Amino acid sequence: MARHVLALADLKRDEILAILNLASELKHKLKMGVREALYPGYVMALLFEKPSLRTRVSFETGMRHLGGSSLFLGDDVGWGGRESIEDFGRVLSSYVDLIVVRAKSHGSVEELSRHSKVPVINGLTDYSHPCQALADLLTVRENFGTLDGQKVAFVGDANNVSRSLAVGCAKLGVPFAIAGPAGYQFEPSFFERLKGETGTELVATTDPFEAVRGATVVYTDVWASMGQEAEQAERRERFADYQVNERLMGAATKEAIFLHCLPAHRGEEVSAGVIDGAASRVIEQAENRLHAQKGLLAWLLG
Repeated sequence: MARHVLALADLKRDEILAILNLASELKHKLKMGVREALYPGYVMALLFEKPSLRTRVSFETGMRHLGGSSLFLGDDVGWGGRESIEDFGRVLSSYVDLIVVRAKSHGSVEELSRHSKVPVINGLTDYSHPCQALADLLTVRENFGTLDGQKVAFVGDANNVSRSLAVGCAKLGVPFAIAGPAGYQFEPSFFERLKGETGTELVATTDPFEAVRGATVVYTDVWASMGQEAEQAERRERFADYQVNERLMGAATKEAIFLHCLPAHRGEEVSAGVIDGAASRVIEQAENRLHAQKGLLAWLLG
């Protein structure tokens, strides 16, 4: 049976570390000019319902570095429309070696995986963004040399990005705090379950300064994600006190770095002075999508 990665909850602690180690190894080799064709002739399908820069280009580039190729599949292939997901998954997985899906509904990706003979990777859904979290953890480890002793604070919406980051931090023993307005936080059972499984310190609060205090990593995302455009005005009002700016960064540790999954809205969830300042690692973080996903591909394909 194929191994799928639809959320970081699908991976054990040692498996996440193995992927990060592979990512670091492949990144080092690439910087040295070495591009090992580990999977010549392998084909990856990119099944996308949503627009993309980082996910599409990093996966296509990564697969090419590893000696394989990719096929970009948009609405024209008729996924879930012209034929059932069951038929679609059985046919597509008989052509390719791996499928990356960027979808509107997490449930549809879960259903596709049930009918796929090859690994399915979640490239983003409304519920989870595991590839982003892997790149985030890789960036933190590179910046500080270790994940031990770090604390991650997320300021903003309890969305797919913060959910995946919380799971990754919990599994690796990295304390995690999230601050957002009431009504935009995780269901209490989510943290309770994670705490019970991992024993990691997890905090949810409405006070951004409480969340950021003692953090070595301060992270935010847009206040209205794709598909939430109709809520943009309301969310801008509700999240107005949750901007990551110089004053809020001052509550973190002196060595704290700033992360954002991009695209960003300067002047909304983050000030220009922070995202363009010395603490920002957003470009390195975006580059690490390539390396983290190459590590994931190598791990899944053996």
